[in-house]
Amino acid sequence: QVQLVESGGGLVQPGGSLRLSCAASGSIFNIYAMDWYRQAPGKQRELVATITSGGNTNYEDSVKGRFTISRDNAKNRVYLQMNSLKPEDTAVYYCNRRPSSLPWGQGTQVTVSS
Repeated sequence: QVQLVESGGGLVQPGGSLRLSCAASGSIFNIYAMDWYRQAPGKQRELVATITSGGNTNYEDSVKGRFTISRDNAKNRVYLQMNSLKPEDTAVYYCNRRPSSLPWGQGTQVTVSS
């Protein structure tokens, strides 16, 4: 059974950084694109960043230049480096693959606050 496990969230001050990690167990990892999503309280889940199987990346406009998505196929992991964090980045962050998305993991909470 394939599972997604996100980690690395926490409480950080505005302007700070965090690195999120997503482990995908039990799957052939490298053939899929991987996405990071986030869901803020009272809002719908939104796509934040994508990395294709070939390593091409794409970002939602509000995080361009601040967030960097990367992957390590040998470890079945995808990462999200988040710099210059803002209070509006506060959300639960999730990863998933594409196509053939998996059941959502528990996510990891990111709180940006002074």
